[in-house]
Amino acid sequence: MSRRVGRFFTAPERLIALLLAIVLCLLVIVPLFQLIRETVTVQPYDAAYLPGRAPGELTTFHYERVFTGRMSWALFYKPFMNSLVTAFGATAICLALGAMLAWVVVRTNVPFREFVNTAVVLPYMLPSWVMALAWVTFFKNDRVAGASGVFAYLFGIQPPDWIAFGGIPIIICLSLHYYVYGFLIISGSLSTVDSQLEEAGAIAGMSRLRQFVSITVPLVLPAVGSAVVMTFIRVIGSFGTPAVLGMPIRYFVLPTQIYAAIGSRNVGDGYLLALVLVFLAVLFIWINQRMIGVRKSFVTMSGKGFRRREIDLGRARWLVFALVMLLMCITVVLPLGLLVLQSLSRTAGNYDLSNLTLHYWIGERGGVNALYAGVFQNPQILHAAWNSLRLAFLTALATAVLGFLIGYVVVRTRGSLSSRALETAAFLPYIFPAVAFGAIYIGMFSQPVGPIPALYGTFALLVLIAAVKNLPYTSRTGIAAMLQIDKSLEESARVQGIGWFGRMRRIVAPLAASGLISGMLLSFIGTMRELSLIILLVTPSTAVLASVIYTYQTDDVPQLIGAATLLLVALVVGCNLLFRLVFRNTKMGFA
Repeated sequence: MSRRVGRFFTAPERLIALLLAIVLCLLVIVPLFQLIRETVTVQPYDAAYLPGRAPGELTTFHYERVFTGRMSWALFYKPFMNSLVTAFGATAICLALGAMLAWVVVRTNVPFREFVNTAVVLPYMLPSWVMALAWVTFFKNDRVAGASGVFAYLFGIQPPDWIAFGGIPIIICLSLHYYVYGFLIISGSLSTVDSQLEEAGAIAGMSRLRQFVSITVPLVLPAVGSAVVMTFIRVIGSFGTPAVLGMPIRYFVLPTQIYAAIGSRNVGDGYLLALVLVFLAVLFIWINQRMIGVRKSFVTMSGKGFRRREIDLGRARWLVFALVMLLMCITVVLPLGLLVLQSLSRTAGNYDLSNLTLHYWIGERGGVNALYAGVFQNPQILHAAWNSLRLAFLTALATAVLGFLIGYVVVRTRGSLSSRALETAAFLPYIFPAVAFGAIYIGMFSQPVGPIPALYGTFALLVLIAAVKNLPYTSRTGIAAMLQIDKSLEESARVQGIGWFGRMRRIVAPLAASGLISGMLLSFIGTMRELSLIILLVTPSTAVLASVIYTYQTDDVPQLIGAATLLLVALVVGCNLLFRLVFRNTKMGFA
């Protein structure tokens, strides 16, 4: 027994596994239980409704108020139905659009295939709510948003409210951003389908449609299920787009209702709504696993020859290419162009050339606008930009280290219970919708936890939550990188007397650097454009660009919204290019 314990504590991967298990338990599992506890205890806000009850006492008040009370329709049922409508609607469109684009890129002879393959993922580089801001700029009317948009200026007609705001615009804008998930996952699956299987079906007398339905669809069905789950969880937890397009007409979904509840200090109801979001995500994953995860699998890659047949579109291939380019214009060029136009407008709603100005870029306070200086003269925006860069860099660094360690432990202890548990725990943050995760961390860190002081309102809390939320991505890249490194390399170094830290520094880390840098870049970009995760946690001193832009949206300063959003996009794209340039020069590449 003592020898077994000794071997455990002398094996670095087991010690690291133990430490990581404790950290993930504290940062993922404990906050969830803390969230549940807050929903069944009296909160300070409840004093007016529960006289004589002390904060911290057990109660079912929040469950009764949210699910069965007089205000339950406004607090829960209406936002819940709106969330389901927008989530299912956007997921269906994302799946259809992503699948069609995947088929075009993988299975047809569309011109400039590599360019198309790169172009269709460009919308994911932008924050999800950029499309919503552009939509408001184009379709807003003077009945809800004050100044009219570009549509009313061009055609002299005020768009109806249901086009300018509400469920339909939210579904469209979310679909034009998150279809990238469906494209990436389904295209990867389609590329492994051997065309010889379809040719065998053709020899058996199947029509092309029958081949597609009977052969191709079953083979890519697991990928379709993964795309549905990833898209649904992202959409139902999205805050920025529903806030921009829904809150002006009081069209609430669960994330915006959580924000409103916690913003009014009704934290008990807000935490309960966050718990509903978590439950929905888990339920959706479970349903997907029951429908697809236990199905009979099909082998598509074997030792035999593999062939992928391209479908000749003939002259239509140029039409298909034009339609893809039109989609890129709608999802990237047009939104950014509208934001440029908005940022150059002296007076909102007037798009004459005589109304153009650079004030909202370089103007000082007291010029065209007495209250707001331009982006490069505005201390609030410049400070927020610095905070965004700091947050993204520190998050990328933290997730790279954690992702590397998790990948190392999972691969080196492959097949053990600890390996499976650690891999599962590292993925758990993904199932928490972002705004719900933010609500969990408010409940967890608004007061001291043992030796950890209260972190609410600090920059450290933003780094912590961003790192944990991005851990599923970097842990996956870390595992993928470690799987490519033969264990014998490390064992040879151990035989030569090289210690664990030396092996990591001289052998393992350099070989795994490519995948780790890919994970860092993914975390950096995701954190730079994140709003849903941190909207409940930021304060004036810790504000980032995304939160400042949302503040300008609520204050109705469209010119600064456009200018600050373009600055954010420029920083994201610029840092992406800089990352690639620097690490390409150091021969570190990307996996």
